[in-house]
Amino acid sequence: MFELIYLNLLPIKILNKETAAKISAGEVVERPASVVKELVENSLDAGSKKIQVHVESGGLKSIKVIDDGMGIKKSEIKTAFERFATSKIDDDSDLIDVRTMGFRGEALPSIASVSEIVMSTRQKNAENGWSITLNEGIPVKTKPVGIPFGTEVEVLNLFHNTPGRLKFMDSPRTETSKIKSIISAIALTRPFVSFSLFVDGNRRLFTFGNGNIMDLVCSLFGIQSRDHLLILNSTDESEFKFKGLVSYQGLYRGNRNYMNFSVNGRCVQSQRLKFAVERSYRGLIPDRRFPISVINIETPLGDVDVNVHP
Repeated sequence: MFELIYLNLLPIKILNKETAAKISAGEVVERPASVVKELVENSLDAGSKKIQVHVESGGLKSIKVIDDGMGIKKSEIKTAFERFATSKIDDDSDLIDVRTMGFRGEALPSIASVSEIVMSTRQKNAENGWSITLNEGIPVKTKPVGIPFGTEVEVLNLFHNTPGRLKFMDSPRTETSKIKSIISAIALTRPFVSFSLFVDGNRRLFTFGNGNIMDLVCSLFGIQSRDHLLILNSTDESEFKFKGLVSYQGLYRGNRNYMNFSVNGRCVQSQRLKFAVERSYRGLIPDRRFPISVINIETPLGDVDVNVHP
């Protein structure tokens, strides 16, 4: 039998901002790859065509994301780090028609609460850029800077104030691998955007951003010949469409890591979709081997609930 333990509970009260922010960060920021995902999605929402990601020590020492997007107004820089501050929706009615990757207004404040962060940004019509430095979510200083158009966010010493979280991190090599997987998955949904990943100063990933899905897949998956790939593009007039590519029966892999799916350009994990593709290859490829697939499903925005647990 279990023994009941009665705790001496504290009176009910509202948590202070710092404690609430750290709790929220635990939901949004699980590991360095989570930070990269949130920052890259912000860059995409800003209309960026070129995104660079630099990481050191698996992202725990430093993560830097540089883009050529629209930038942020000087008057909105501090607001960007307030919880639930967003430029992407106005009220709950917008949740049925979300066109951006992010919309909750939780990413930047959550990241800032468990790190030191420096954000520099410049809009195209601005004479100069502005930089803000925060430590554990608290603004330390803001100053003018000379930078190209776009935004640069550097996250330093991730989880330095939450040592319990650090204990659950994998080796820098494994954390870097997770980061690379995240960037690859996002890049497969954005063939018109150029992505670069630099690990401890060395480039580990690059996409041209020329819009050619064949070039993109061959580059990311190390495929030598396009002859092994088949373009998919539904041609009916239905609201439900799909496009992408799959491998012919002579090209397969030993795991499911090369099966990628997205819905309206948003990466998804779906065992049902993987099973459906695998089933179509039965008898065509060896057992315990898996096809390559990059498929985007297009459906009316109102048919998909993006406001689920991150």
